Amino acid sequence: MPETDKVLAAAVEVARQSLLSIAKEDEIGKHLGFVLDDVRLGTHSFECLKPGYRGWHWVSTVARVPRGRKATICEVALIPGPDALLAPKWVPWKERLKPGDLREGDTLPYKEQDERLEPGYSQVDPANRDALQIDEVGLGRERVLSEEGRAQAARRWYRSREHGPARPRKRGGEQCSTCGFLVKLHGSMRTLFGVCANEWSPQDGAVVSLDHVCGAHSETDEAVRPTTVPQNEAALSEDDLEVSAR
Repeated sequence: MPETDKVLAAAVEVARQSLLSIAKEDEIGKHLGFVLDDVRLGTHSFECLKPGYRGWHWVSTVARVPRGRKATICEVALIPGPDALLAPKWVPWKERLKPGDLREGDTLPYKEQDERLEPGYSQVDPANRDALQIDEVGLGRERVLSEEGRAQAARRWYRSREHGPARPRKRGGEQCSTCGFLVKLHGSMRTLFGVCANEWSPQDGAVVSLDHVCGAHSETDEAVRPTTVPQNEAALSEDDLEVSAR
């Protein structure tokens, strides 16, 4: 392929006029250059002055027949340049979702391959599958938490309680593990977490770590503190009585 094509490279004005079919004259700026795309095929680029399209280029592709001395317009377009302002790369909705995005009435898309889940029967001996499903409600579920899913949840829950703003300062060292209002979770999670059932606690109805501490422990008591207001002895004078007739 030749390095350049003099006929096509010289067709700057022809290319500019072709752009008037898609742009106004005052939206077409200076000529930015010519690129030979193939044999007798090249593209002229012009600066785009259209508001909101900073860094974009008007382009007009031209061609000629063998031994032809006249350029023919193939196509015109507006394309982004290297400094153009572009919208972020499109990401499917199910990949854009993050924890906390779901609101009341929303439905998550089904994720067939989820590292946090595994088939509900994978933890059951096939020979005893039916018996275990009857014995323990829940094993009939299609999928259950995998080991990775439990580990992720444990790390997330513990960080939120251990370091988050919802964790009050320690008062007396009474941990949730010794609280009568703690409802233990099922399975391996019961060794780390439970659910608070004390309506007076800020964590009522929430998952708490067993080493969590708050002022609503079932055995917590507040010491009686003396008042700072002076207390005078009550005085009663039996000689100063007022009698009124009914």
